Amino acid sequence: MTKLSQINIGETFNSPWGNPQGFGDLVSIILSNALIFAGVILLVILIVGGIMVIKGAGANDPQSSAQGKNAATAALVGFVIILSAYWIIRIIEATTAINILEPTL
Repeated sequence: MTKLSQINIGETFNSPWGNPQGFGDLVSIILSNALIFAGVILLVILIVGGIMVIKGAGANDPQSSAQGKNAATAALVGFVIILSAYWIIRIIEATTAINILEPTL
């Protein structure tokens, strides 16, 4: 049986599909996307906490206002943790010369 045409997509279009990737590339992809996802969740919690504080103050409900303050405080603590994790990864990248947050895909 004859084949009409056969193109190696990986070589022709510089595609990562079909090229074996290592465990390090998988960790890099998961880590960079986890930091982005954590940042989006942080922003949403901070906005919701702020809205709860404003709503509780407007309705003269100290319990709702306190819940909003706690949510905003937790979001800010999460921001510090995410920022610290990001800079620790960057320091590891600088000392080992390995790209962790920028995979080679």
